[in-house]
Amino acid sequence: MNITIIGRWAFILGVLLSVLTGLGGRVPALMTTLFILGLIVGFLNITEKESSSFLIAVIAFLVIGVAGLQLGQLTAIIAAILNNLVIFVSAAALVVSVKQILVMAERVK
Repeated sequence: MNITIIGRWAFILGVLLSVLTGLGGRVPALMTTLFILGLIVGFLNITEKESSSFLIAVIAFLVIGVAGLQLGQLTAIIAAILNNLVIFVSAAALVVSVKQILVMAERVK
C-alpha cells in the first residue's frame, strides 16, 4: 500500500472520528487515537514546501478553537467536535514543526 494513501486515510479517519464522537459516538481511547492519527498525518501528508502554510493555518485554527472553548458560547456538540479536532490537528502540527526545526537547523551548518 502506498504511504500517501495511508496518510490520506489517516486524515479522513481523524476528521470523521472527531465529528462522529462529537455528535455522541463512543470510541475507546479517543484522545490517543486522534493523537496517533494526527502524528501519521504530520509525517505522511505535509511536505516541507507545505509546512509553513500548514503551520500558519494550524495556529489560526487553534486560536479560534481554544478561544471558542474558553468562551463557552458553543453548544456542547460543537465544543466536543472542536475539542477533538484540536487534539487531532495539534499532533500533526507537532510533527510538522519539529520537522521544520530540524530542516532549519541543518541549513545553519
